[in-house]
Amino acid sequence: MAWLYKWLPIFFGCHCRPDRSFFYRGRQFPVCARCTGELIGIFALLFTWHAGHPHAGFSCVLLLPLIIDGLAQLCTSYESNNLRRLWTGILFGYGLANLFFLSVTAVSHLGFAAGLKLKGL
Repeated sequence: MAWLYKWLPIFFGCHCRPDRSFFYRGRQFPVCARCTGELIGIFALLFTWHAGHPHAGFSCVLLLPLIIDGLAQLCTSYESNNLRRLWTGILFGYGLANLFFLSVTAVSHLGFAAGLKLKGL
């Protein structure tokens, strides 16, 4: 469990601020509420990828709530709450992971087709 607290913040580039993190039994989560949401979104996509996944355009739309919420916090006096950070993180994590898998799938298909063409098949 100690490795989660060491590596998750590094992997996500998380600030781990206590006021923007969840606590369970008095112990702070290894990453903030937004990064926790991103992690949940990534795992949700991993478990649902084979059942079906949205197209790239919809995935881009899923990124927008986090971007808007983060920019609003950065540029104004608006302060988001942890529940909103969690949900925008879930949408962002799901959309970003989906875009990643769509990209990997497309590139692998292109590479396979190019390989067949080089072989003359």
